[in-house]
Parts: sequence; structure tokens; C-alpha cells
Amino acid sequence: MIKFVSICPHPPILLPSIGSDESALKLKNTIKSLNYLNKKFKKINPNSIIISSPHPDWGFNVPLYFLAKNFKGEIKTYLTGSENPEYYFKQGQEFYLEEDKDYALIASGDLSHCLKKDGPYGFNSDGPKFDKALLKYLEKRDIKNILKLDKMFPQASECGLRSFCFILGILETAKLDWKIRVLSYEKPFGVGYLVADILIFNH
Repeated sequence: MIKFVSICPHPPILLPSIGSDESALKLKNTIKSLNYLNKKFKKINPNSIIISSPHPDWGFNVPLYFLAKNFKGEIKTYLTGSENPEYYFKQGQEFYLEEDKDYALIASGDLSHCLKKDGPYGFNSDGPKFDKALLKYLEKRDIKNILKLDKMFPQASECGLRSFCFILGILETAKLDWKIRVLSYEKPFGVGYLVADILIFNH
């Protein structure tokens, strides 16, 4: 049974061993939101995690550091590639969940990387448009348009869309109603960092 679902960013600078006090201050809302999810995760106490990410290493390690630092259960990682978002949505739909386990689903990924001129990819107008549209469609649970975002804004330089679609595919097959609760969205370094708690309801 699915007990916990979240969307988390994964910049390495979130980690105390890598980031500075200055970067932590600029990302204070992101860190606060991740700590909130950690408390919720501990309270629910799932025995299995499914985490998707477009990157190995920090793509998995950063969210797990905040949400499940000392987790003793089963961790399944799913690495996304360059196929279209619909492919990963279908992969999520086909992902097998065991009935006797309590699952936490974590979609790891950042939004646009071109939100500021001094950001990692400079500025492109597709960037803020992508982030705004993703948030809007998530709030409306508009899967059809979420799956088209890469075509709507091809220059957004995002990395999380396919990871999010994989988790949404799992939710679709589980036939769960869900509602997104955006905990924070920050972009101090020209990259969109979204932390969201996806509330789930059984039919």
C-alpha cells in the first residue's frame, strides 16, 4: 500500500558537507520543507522506498539524506533516461507493488535550470514558463498536459519531469486520488527547486 508520496529536489549543495551556510540560508524554505517531509516519513514509517531520479548518486542520495537518513527497509531506485515523459508514465503504471508492503514514493528532480542569466544555463523564457505550467498542471492533476510539457517548453532545461511522470504512473495504476501540496518553490541559483507533499486518498 502506498503511504507516502513526495517530490524533492536534489542539488548537492543542500548537503551540509557540500553546501555553505550562505547557500543553506538561500535555500532555507527548501530545507524546512524537506525536514517537514522527514517528520511525516518517520511517522508513517514505511518499510519500502521507491525513488526515481534522472541522475545516479546525488539524485538519490540528497532526498534520502533528508527524508530517510537512517532507513532500514528496502530501497528500490529507478533511473530515468532520455525517452519521452509518456514512456516513464507507462513504466510507472507497469511497476509492480507488493500488497504486503507499505511504500514511500519519492520523485527526485529539479525544475528548469535556466531561470536566471547567472544560472547554470543562462536564461531562457521556456524556463519560468515550464515551472509555472508544471505547478499548475500538478494542482489540476492534469496528467495529459504534464506529459506534453517537454514539447511545450523544449528549451526549459529541466531534469525532473520524467522522474515525476514515473511516480505519477504508479499512482495512476494504484487508482488513488491525490492532491498536491506545494511546500516550497525556490530558485536562488537559477534552478527551480520544488518540494511537494502529495496527499493520497483511497477510493
